[in-house]
Amino acid sequence: MRKNWFFIALTGAFVLSGAAHYMRWGAILEFAFSSVAILFVAGFLGKATESVAHYAGQRLGGFLNATFGNAAELIIAIFLVKEGLFDMVKASLTGAIIGNLLLVLGLSILLGGLKYKEQHYNIHLAGYNATLMMLAVIGLFVPAIFVKVENFSFEQDRLLSLTVAGILIIAYILWLIFSMITHKDTLAESEATSAGHGEQPAWSKKTSILFLVLATVMVALVSEWLVGTLETFTTRFGLSELFVGAFVIAIVGNAAEHSAAVMLAMKNKIGAAVEIAIGSSLQIALFVAPVLVFVSMLFGNTMDIVFTTIELAAIGVSVFIATSISRDGRTNWYEGALLLMVYIILGFAFYLV
Repeated sequence: MRKNWFFIALTGAFVLSGAAHYMRWGAILEFAFSSVAILFVAGFLGKATESVAHYAGQRLGGFLNATFGNAAELIIAIFLVKEGLFDMVKASLTGAIIGNLLLVLGLSILLGGLKYKEQHYNIHLAGYNATLMMLAVIGLFVPAIFVKVENFSFEQDRLLSLTVAGILIIAYILWLIFSMITHKDTLAESEATSAGHGEQPAWSKKTSILFLVLATVMVALVSEWLVGTLETFTTRFGLSELFVGAFVIAIVGNAAEHSAAVMLAMKNKIGAAVEIAIGSSLQIALFVAPVLVFVSMLFGNTMDIVFTTIELAAIGVSVFIATSISRDGRTNWYEGALLLMVYIILGFAFYLV
């Protein structure tokens, strides 16, 4: 019965969003319906990835959760890049990184910790995640410092951005090989905390794959409708592109990670929840952001990888506290509350910009 109600709500939200877009109901109504629709679509995407992950195994399943969970952010960002809204793209990427590290991870640890006094996950994976997060900060920090301090020309800026983007992509691909092939046994969770342990998948293997493809297509459509309303929305309510990109778009786009990670944490599968939250942030920083640099080049106007001081500070703070909390392989509800407090502090500061 609950599944039937979900699909009815999903269909209704998607249809209303499409009607608002094609029948020109106005930018504000279109933004509202599209935001609600993408929450349901992202939830559908989260359920589909969780079901596929059951058949694919834990390591590949975690990768699929991160990849398809980030589909909303990637597709939204591509449409923003196409429109030349580079500042909003970088803000949305910043929001996706800090949203996963602070909001998604924080909620998962908090709600899981309220149910279980202390939760444990693979300490080796926690250590590698911490190192990769530092690499992500370095990859975003170095271009910003050199371009601004040395007053690089446009060509120097473009060349540095493309070079750093390429290196980050290579680093992420090597991480996938390391974690899924050469050292997959070292980084595997125990049977008791694996994502699909002791549960039946929501759908059959073929149905899960079909729904995964369908959800991705729906995310693409709703994302395009949502992006078309952003300029009017920000102007009407006097919000900065930085706040809309870093928090409004990021919270909407992170719905898939929210649903999957929180549900897993509350089933005492904190390892899978941490992998989704931190893995998604790493994928945004090491793969999605660099890929968008190359995508923008195909559109004829290359986006640099130079983030603002505010964005770098927010990412750096998020990585610092997330690393401090996650490195020991243990979590409790208080650590989740601390992550959420940092997210609120950053959100209020961004709102005042």
